[in-house]
Amino acid sequence: TSYLELITTYKALLGEKRNEVSTLEKRYRSGLEQIYEAEEQVGVMKKELIELQPVLEKTSKETDEMLIVIDKETITANAKKEVVEKDAAAADVSAAAAKAIKDDCEGELAVAMPMLEAALQALNTLTKNDITEVKSMKSPPSGVKLVMEAVCIMKNIKPRKINDPNGGIKKVDDYWGPSQALLAEPTFLSDLETYDKDNIDPKIVERIKPFVADPNFEPEVVKKASKAAYGLCCWVRAMESYDRVAKVVGPKKLKLAEAEAEFAELMEGLNKKKAELKEVEDKVAELNRQLAEMQAKKQQLEEDVDLCSKKLVRAEKLISGLGGEKARWTEVANTLAHDYTNLTGDIMLSSGYIAY
Repeated sequence: TSYLELITTYKALLGEKRNEVSTLEKRYRSGLEQIYEAEEQVGVMKKELIELQPVLEKTSKETDEMLIVIDKETITANAKKEVVEKDAAAADVSAAAAKAIKDDCEGELAVAMPMLEAALQALNTLTKNDITEVKSMKSPPSGVKLVMEAVCIMKNIKPRKINDPNGGIKKVDDYWGPSQALLAEPTFLSDLETYDKDNIDPKIVERIKPFVADPNFEPEVVKKASKAAYGLCCWVRAMESYDRVAKVVGPKKLKLAEAEAEFAELMEGLNKKKAELKEVEDKVAELNRQLAEMQAKKQQLEEDVDLCSKKLVRAEKLISGLGGEKARWTEVANTLAHDYTNLTGDIMLSSGYIAY
């Protein structure tokens, strides 16, 4: 019975003491591991800080340099923008001047164009039969002869010399014969439609003016004599009216051409400067984009350095606070390990003493 009690006591005490010593040793070993880990982290963080610092300094320097470049490019862009705005204002003035001249020209032409269009429309209503009817007249009315004389003058057709019907000694000009020949031409009407109204000989215009001033040359008066003569009368009057307006509009057209050329030149220069401005603005935008990236990188680096510094301070405080305990904990842990090894014999003696 005493032997069994000895064995039972031995087993109980051995298990209890082993558990107690093992727990204490693990606690000290764990504390030592934390100290070693903190020491290792301090080394890593110091190295990390050493590596981060130059990168942060370089990034800060590059950011400052880029800010200087951006300021310079922005000044350039603003200067170009100011020039472009001035040139745009000048171009607007030039465009307004050109438009004013153009509107003036169109206003002057608007007076003559309806008459010209009406005359051409009147020509379009004439048929070959109408022309043949006039050509076949043996004794044409005075209104018809007056109109055909004006048409011959417009076409620069010379008259024939005939004896004076009134019995005069000198020969007189006769346009009826040439008029009949002109009316017989197959392209007579189309030639009138395509008449070069922009380049009428001034001498012809001077010769036509008396006809236009003649009351008998009014279209409504002529219409009573012949439908065909009415259309031709309208055409002659329209040509004279157009020429009169063209003489006023001509110099204005030259001014318009000059104004449009000046405007085109201004626009060419303006577009070139706009392209240059866009190039600078795009460059500034790209620099700002790069700056934003660099500032974000700098901020991240600053946060990393700050976090690393705080961790380093905490780790160094931990090491500093436990620095004196490291040697003692090591000694205690080693002693506990040694005690754990000797527990078998020590507990055997204790159990025997208890059983005794």
